[in-house]
Amino acid sequence: MESRCFLALSLTFLLIFPRLSQASVQIPGDNKLRKKGIFSVAFDPTRVTQLSWRPRAFIYKGFLSPEECDHLIDLAKDKLQKSMVADNDSGESVESEVRTSSGMFLSKHQDEVVADIEARISAWTFLPEENGESIQILHYKHGEKYEPHFDFFHDKANQELGGHRVATVLMYLSDVESGGETVFPNSEEKFTQQKDDTWSECAKKGHAVKPRKGDALLFFSLHPDATTDNYSLHGSCPVIKGEKWSATKWIHVRSFDKRVTRPAKGECVDENENCPKWAKVGECEKNPIYMVGSQESYGYCRKSCKVCSS
Repeated sequence: MESRCFLALSLTFLLIFPRLSQASVQIPGDNKLRKKGIFSVAFDPTRVTQLSWRPRAFIYKGFLSPEECDHLIDLAKDKLQKSMVADNDSGESVESEVRTSSGMFLSKHQDEVVADIEARISAWTFLPEENGESIQILHYKHGEKYEPHFDFFHDKANQELGGHRVATVLMYLSDVESGGETVFPNSEEKFTQQKDDTWSECAKKGHAVKPRKGDALLFFSLHPDATTDNYSLHGSCPVIKGEKWSATKWIHVRSFDKRVTRPAKGECVDENENCPKWAKVGECEKNPIYMVGSQESYGYCRKSCKVCSS
């Protein structure tokens, strides 16, 4: 229910962007640093364009200032390690030729610039900062890529902390001379996007976004009802000329700041104080995956939905 509410709020906010022609949201920060160009002055929804509904994807032109992009790269460039992927069965991080970039994670609120960016991401997505992972900085050299994959999890271990990743904000920290596009092979819009010879062959296999320094791509990995979205399959095309720097913020359906302990199998409890209220208004039937659960996992309101065995 909580995840459904967050998703609905996010979708509603995104839908009204085109109507906010004069709106901007000021982000907290040090005014002296702003005057030096370190911080972007404001969050401006008029810079957001819808790219696709399947998956739900949006591009924000100039989300980061050039100074912010350079600052994030400076924080990361001496600390990069080979990128890992999550094993589908164990959830452990393992090396794979599917992903050949290098990267590192910043700390949350590592400095004022990072804190400002995190606050702006929360304002844009309408999702709490505590639901987000730390920002990951990625570097792709010539030929490096990340083959198409999902950001939601296939294993149970990763879902215990924060649940599925519901949204991804991918920030481009550099221009790329050729290649390096973000591609959505399953997107329904892949046949309507016009592409010329400046696009790589990889990018022609789906709806794609070219890396532009300062731009940010937001896409959702779950539907508004919190079910996984197979249209959200995405990848990073190989860099053909130049290099690619990017920053990724993954956002979960629940808080990522503390681990949630699920009840023992067979234990009949409600895991949210609002469960009785939700049950009374019919959410057990309307939202059974969250409230009751499925064959794969228990729901969060089993007691109020009266589905526990006696």
